Amino acid sequence: MCGIVGFLDKHGQTVPPLGQTLLTMLQALSCRGPDSAGVALFGEGGTLQLRLSVPPDIERQTLNEALQEEHLTLVRSYGAGVHDVRIAAEVDLTELERRIQQRLPGSEVLCLGEHISLFKQVGSPDDLEAAYRISTLHGTHGIGHTRMSTESRVDLSHSQPFWAHGVADLATVHNGHITNYHKLRRRFEQEGYRFYTDNDSEVIGVYLRDRLAAGRSLEGALRSSLEDFDGSFCYLAATKDQLGFVKDRFGFKPLMLAETEDFVALATEEIALRRALGHDFPVYEPPPGAMRLWSIHAETASLAAG
Repeated sequence: MCGIVGFLDKHGQTVPPLGQTLLTMLQALSCRGPDSAGVALFGEGGTLQLRLSVPPDIERQTLNEALQEEHLTLVRSYGAGVHDVRIAAEVDLTELERRIQQRLPGSEVLCLGEHISLFKQVGSPDDLEAAYRISTLHGTHGIGHTRMSTESRVDLSHSQPFWAHGVADLATVHNGHITNYHKLRRRFEQEGYRFYTDNDSEVIGVYLRDRLAAGRSLEGALRSSLEDFDGSFCYLAATKDQLGFVKDRFGFKPLMLAETEDFVALATEEIALRRALGHDFPVYEPPPGAMRLWSIHAETASLAAG
């Protein structure tokens, strides 16, 4: 029983702070998931950066030396071993991540891209706010998650959102259980994909990465997951300029949707939408098997159900 939220401003505006909207929605859902919380926000592009978490026993000098050897630049530290690192040259993202983890054992790349800013940690949405001041962050769209662990560990790695390793600016959040996770994981590992956790939710990002690499659009990848995933699930996926959701064909997991001329908002429960955004709009639950995708500055929404 987790809570997921998403918001997209159709005009690409960044005020009021998106972080406050996502945080308020997550706080309304905090009873669904006390174990961890996180958000992924997307905004105007800049330099290519990654957000890196390193173990507390790694000294700053060791960190700086490892980054310099990879021609990376430390640009900001948040505490608790979380740092922003600038990537100066075009690189193979998967190979770069492998080398970083080889030089800094126990480290983890939390996200990478020009548009994404992902924060997550063990604890409640209030704890997330205290650590990173989520309410002050700007962006055009984003997703969030508050987690109750039912199977896998409670730690930073197993918290959500999940960045889709190897793909810049793609993140997902998930509520439910993908029951054919182990079968999918074995298949993807045989094809060379690496998994970083034992959380079934991680397979969503790997799946989307695989479909995108095969030439599918994000819309096509989301649609095909309705056929390829078993279980009870709702998930959201976001890229630098798109936000979408998929709801399993049995409709086991709730998801509420509000759409106006100005914005799209999604949450596991209606209370999250009302508390963050008010009451001057209708809210409804999409049918089982629904899939929709929105793009900033474009009226390209699609719906599949059946």
